[in-house]
Amino acid sequence: QVQLVESGGGLVQAGGSLRLSCAASGDTICISTMGWYRQAPGKERELVATITSGGSTNSADSVKGRFVISRDNGKNTVYLQMNVLKPEDTAVYYCNAVGRPCRHWYGQYEYWGRGTQVTVSS
Repeated sequence: QVQLVESGGGLVQAGGSLRLSCAASGDTICISTMGWYRQAPGKERELVATITSGGSTNSADSVKGRFVISRDNGKNTVYLQMNVLKPEDTAVYYCNAVGRPCRHWYGQYEYWGRGTQVTVSS
């Protein structure tokens, strides 16, 4: 069974920084894209940033210039460096991966972590 486990969330003051990590474990997976999404209370889940296996990135306009996504393909791990945090960044952050178990010849699956809480105080 493939699992995505997030870590690094917490409470921080506005203007501070946090670094989120997400590591895949269990069955070895061949991942095309990993990313971060977030959901605030009463809001829809939204994309924060994604990164392909080749290193191409995409991020929401609201976080450009503040958040940086990166990954270590060898560890099947994705990171989100969050700088200049704002109260509106408060949300549960979910790790996402698209790929397949490497033992499968082909296929596409989507995996989600359980989320990690990020709270930014004003």
